[in-house]
Amino acid sequence: MSWQMLLARQLVRSHVTSKNEIDELRGVIARDLADAAISALSSDRRFATAYNAALQTAKIVIACAGYRVAGLGHHQTTFEAAELAIGSQSATLMAFFDTCRRKRNIVDYDRHTSLRIRKLSKCWKKQNGFFKLRRIGLPLTIPPLR
Repeated sequence: MSWQMLLARQLVRSHVTSKNEIDELRGVIARDLADAAISALSSDRRFATAYNAALQTAKIVIACAGYRVAGLGHHQTTFEAAELAIGSQSATLMAFFDTCRRKRNIVDYDRHTSLRIRKLSKCWKKQNGFFKLRRIGLPLTIPPLR
Protein backbone atom coordinates (compact mmCIF):
# COMPACT_ATOMS: atom_id res chain seq x y z
CA MET A 1 0.00 0.00 0.00
CA SER A 2 1.21 3.53 -0.75
CA TRP A 3 -0.15 7.03 -0.21
CA GLN A 4 -0.86 7.21 -3.94
CA MET A 5 -2.94 4.01 -3.78
CA LEU A 6 -4.85 5.24 -0.74
CA LEU A 7 -5.50 8.57 -2.47
CA ALA A 8 -6.64 6.86 -5.68
CA ARG A 9 -9.05 4.65 -3.72
CA GLN A 10 -10.26 7.78 -1.86
CA LEU A 11 -9.35 6.25 1.49
CA VAL A 12 -7.26 9.28 2.43
CA ARG A 13 -7.18 12.88 1.32
CA SER A 14 -4.56 15.58 1.60
CA HIS A 15 -4.78 17.53 4.84
CA VAL A 16 -2.94 20.41 6.46
CA THR A 17 -3.02 20.03 10.22
CA SER A 18 -2.70 22.70 12.87
CA LYS A 19 -1.32 22.96 16.38
CA ASN A 20 -4.89 23.29 17.64
CA GLU A 21 -5.97 20.06 15.92
CA ILE A 22 -3.00 18.14 17.34
CA ASP A 23 -3.56 19.58 20.83
CA GLU A 24 -7.25 18.61 20.71
CA LEU A 25 -6.37 15.04 19.71
CA ARG A 26 -3.73 14.87 22.45
CA GLY A 27 -6.44 15.89 24.92
CA VAL A 28 -8.70 13.05 23.72
CA ILE A 29 -5.80 10.59 24.03
CA ALA A 30 -4.91 11.72 27.56
CA ARG A 31 -8.58 11.47 28.60
CA ASP A 32 -8.95 8.00 27.09
CA LEU A 33 -5.74 6.69 28.67
CA ALA A 34 -6.89 7.99 32.05
CA ASP A 35 -10.36 6.47 31.59
CA ALA A 36 -8.91 3.13 30.48
CA ALA A 37 -7.09 2.97 33.82
CA ILE A 38 -10.32 3.26 35.84
CA SER A 39 -10.73 -0.16 37.43
CA ALA A 40 -14.44 0.40 38.15
CA LEU A 41 -15.20 0.26 34.41
CA SER A 42 -15.77 -3.10 32.73
CA SER A 43 -12.77 -4.64 31.01
CA ASP A 44 -14.68 -4.37 27.71
CA ARG A 45 -15.15 -0.59 28.11
CA ARG A 46 -11.58 -0.08 29.29
CA PHE A 47 -10.30 -2.02 26.27
CA ALA A 48 -12.45 -0.01 23.82
CA THR A 49 -11.29 3.23 25.43
CA ALA A 50 -7.59 2.26 25.23
CA TYR A 51 -8.19 1.28 21.60
CA ASN A 52 -9.65 4.72 20.87
CA ALA A 53 -6.53 6.32 22.31
CA ALA A 54 -4.45 4.28 19.84
CA LEU A 55 -6.75 5.31 16.99
CA GLN A 56 -6.44 9.00 17.88
CA THR A 57 -2.65 8.71 18.18
CA ALA A 58 -2.55 7.19 14.70
CA LYS A 59 -4.69 10.11 13.48
CA ILE A 60 -2.01 12.50 14.74
CA VAL A 61 0.69 10.57 12.89
CA ILE A 62 -1.34 10.66 9.66
CA ALA A 63 -2.19 14.35 10.02
CA CYS A 64 1.46 15.20 10.51
CA ALA A 65 2.24 13.27 7.32
CA GLY A 66 -0.21 15.54 5.49
CA TYR A 67 -3.28 13.29 5.20
CA ARG A 68 -6.65 12.51 6.73
CA VAL A 69 -8.42 9.15 6.51
CA ALA A 70 -11.81 9.18 4.76
CA GLY A 71 -14.51 6.75 3.72
CA LEU A 72 -15.67 3.35 4.81
CA GLY A 73 -13.36 1.19 6.89
CA HIS A 74 -11.60 4.22 8.28
CA HIS A 75 -10.39 2.45 11.42
CA GLN A 76 -8.59 -0.21 9.37
CA THR A 77 -7.23 2.40 6.95
CA THR A 78 -5.99 4.48 9.88
CA PHE A 79 -3.56 1.79 11.05
CA GLU A 80 -2.44 1.04 7.49
CA ALA A 81 -1.79 4.74 6.87
CA ALA A 82 -0.03 5.17 10.23
CA GLU A 83 2.38 2.41 9.21
CA LEU A 84 3.09 4.29 5.98
CA ALA A 85 3.73 7.50 7.92
CA ILE A 86 5.99 5.92 10.54
CA GLY A 87 7.69 3.30 8.39
CA SER A 88 8.02 -0.45 8.28
CA GLN A 89 9.48 -0.58 11.80
CA SER A 90 5.94 0.02 13.06
CA ALA A 91 4.41 -2.97 11.21
CA THR A 92 4.18 -5.24 14.27
CA LEU A 93 2.63 -2.54 16.44
CA MET A 94 0.13 -1.52 13.76
CA ALA A 95 -0.81 -5.19 13.23
CA PHE A 96 -1.40 -5.46 16.99
CA PHE A 97 -3.68 -2.38 16.93
CA ASP A 98 -5.52 -3.79 13.92
CA THR A 99 -6.21 -6.95 15.96
CA CYS A 100 -7.46 -4.67 18.74
CA ARG A 101 -9.73 -3.01 16.15
CA ARG A 102 -11.42 -6.33 15.38
CA LYS A 103 -11.84 -7.11 19.08
CA ARG A 104 -13.23 -3.62 19.69
CA ASN A 105 -15.84 -4.23 16.98
CA ILE A 106 -17.02 -7.29 18.89
CA VAL A 107 -17.08 -5.41 22.20
CA ASP A 108 -18.92 -2.37 20.84
CA TYR A 109 -21.29 -3.94 18.32
CA ASP A 110 -21.80 -7.65 18.82
CA ARG A 111 -21.63 -8.92 22.36
CA HIS A 112 -20.38 -8.65 25.90
CA THR A 113 -17.07 -10.50 25.94
CA SER A 114 -15.49 -9.87 29.34
CA LEU A 115 -12.07 -9.47 27.79
CA ARG A 116 -9.34 -10.80 29.96
CA ILE A 117 -7.49 -8.17 31.93
CA ARG A 118 -4.23 -9.40 30.39
CA LYS A 119 -5.42 -8.42 26.89
CA LEU A 120 -6.63 -5.05 28.19
CA SER A 121 -3.34 -4.45 29.98
CA LYS A 122 -1.34 -5.32 26.85
CA CYS A 123 -3.40 -2.91 24.73
CA TRP A 124 -3.13 -0.14 27.32
CA LYS A 125 0.64 -0.55 27.73
CA LYS A 126 1.31 -0.64 23.99
CA GLN A 127 -0.92 2.38 23.39
CA ASN A 128 0.67 4.30 26.24
CA GLY A 129 4.11 3.62 24.75
CA PHE A 130 2.90 4.57 21.25
CA PHE A 131 1.52 7.88 22.56
CA LYS A 132 4.80 8.67 24.36
CA LEU A 133 6.78 8.03 21.15
CA ARG A 134 4.46 10.36 19.25
CA ARG A 135 4.75 13.10 21.90
CA ILE A 136 8.52 13.28 21.47
CA GLY A 137 8.22 13.10 17.68
CA LEU A 138 10.01 9.82 17.00
CA PRO A 139 10.59 8.76 14.29
CA LEU A 140 8.21 11.04 12.36
CA THR A 141 9.26 14.48 11.22
CA ILE A 142 6.42 16.84 12.04
CA PRO A 143 5.94 19.73 9.61
CA PRO A 144 5.50 23.26 10.92
CA LEU A 145 1.99 23.70 12.33
CA ARG A 146 -0.11 26.78 11.82
